[in-house]
Amino acid sequence: MSQNRLEQLFKFYEEDPNDPFTIYAIATELRNSEPQKAMAYYEKLLSEHERYVGTYYHAASLYAELGQTNEAEQTYKKGMLISRQEGNMHAFAELQQAYNKFAGLDYEDE
Repeated sequence: MSQNRLEQLFKFYEEDPNDPFTIYAIATELRNSEPQKAMAYYEKLLSEHERYVGTYYHAASLYAELGQTNEAEQTYKKGMLISRQEGNMHAFAELQQAYNKFAGLDYEDE
């Protein structure tokens, strides 16, 4: 992760704390090095920008990595619902595939 990139993103965030793309970018930058901090930004998106479809896949998979399986399941399900409502079938398909794998419903390998 580039510290300069993160600093730049925080400057953008200070200028406009309601821009979902900036919040998403910060969460993504922090995901590997500081997952708990990244989760806080994903949760901000989930509560304040629930139509920002890109959040659901990453937030749900991070919940799963952190052992928060109920939150992961709810996030996948809500993401599938929102992406369908938004007509974003590509995101829906990605979320459905990830959810099936998470829930042990991935039968493609059998």
